[in-house]
Amino acid sequence: MNKNNYTKMERMRSYSSVFSRSMVTDVIKYNDFSRLNVLFHRYDDEIGNLTYIDYLKFLYKTIKKNYRCEYVYKNEIINNLLLKKYGTQNTIAINEYKVGNSIADLVMFNGVSRAFEIKTEYDTTKRLEQQLEDYSKLFQQCYIVVPKELLSKYEGFVSENIGIVVLFIERDKVKLKEVRKSTVDNYIDVSILIRSVRTSEYKNIVFTHFGRLPDVSCYEMFDACEEWMRKIPQVELNKLFLTEIKKRKSSTQLLEALPTEIRQIGLSMNLSKEQSFILLKKLSNPIKL
Repeated sequence: MNKNNYTKMERMRSYSSVFSRSMVTDVIKYNDFSRLNVLFHRYDDEIGNLTYIDYLKFLYKTIKKNYRCEYVYKNEIINNLLLKKYGTQNTIAINEYKVGNSIADLVMFNGVSRAFEIKTEYDTTKRLEQQLEDYSKLFQQCYIVVPKELLSKYEGFVSENIGIVVLFIERDKVKLKEVRKSTVDNYIDVSILIRSVRTSEYKNIVFTHFGRLPDVSCYEMFDACEEWMRKIPQVELNKLFLTEIKKRKSSTQLLEALPTEIRQIGLSMNLSKEQSFILLKKLSNPIKL
């Protein structure tokens, strides 16, 4: 098909689709650039000689301006909040963290646990109330990240304890601004917590506080640990939760070394230093014309 036969929205969706785990896996494992090659030849072959990383930068700049999808929001939260505000030295960020019946878009752990729920201009408020209710049972601070143009809509929809961050464009740059700070709540629902961490983590929480594990069979351990965790004071339980999560292997501290356009991919795939090096080396190759 002629490139003029595609609508602008079709083009933007195609652009955004390459910022994915599957594209990176194809490149790292199989040296397969077919997704990027097809996209380039379909829409942009008149640009001339580019490397793959140059092309990805061009694609990101385009969707950042014309199609601010969830990937853009997550990536800008990493660039503007995680790296610039919270820092990576003492912070662990996790992409898509399961909480109860919901999945938080992005969560961060440093001295406080924070959950971020993204609602782009293409999203609705459907399930938002339930999502925030679930997050509030585990995280000390909960935020929604929304387009600045929709601030009034969400201000009236979410309760005052929920923080609000707006995304907007200023001088061709994406900016994030916290317009309402989340209140800190140390309440933690043990039934949610124990189902949101790994087996080794909830065992460590119990052992650290009590000095031992329940003397029960492996089949009874989950229920016994849940019962014992209910006896731990909430403030202490939050500290133990944070400590265990921050032990996890994470690519958070490696994100700054990646180009700003693909940091969300690095986080979602938990890329190691070696994998990041291989990816950047391969993306430095010129696009095959």
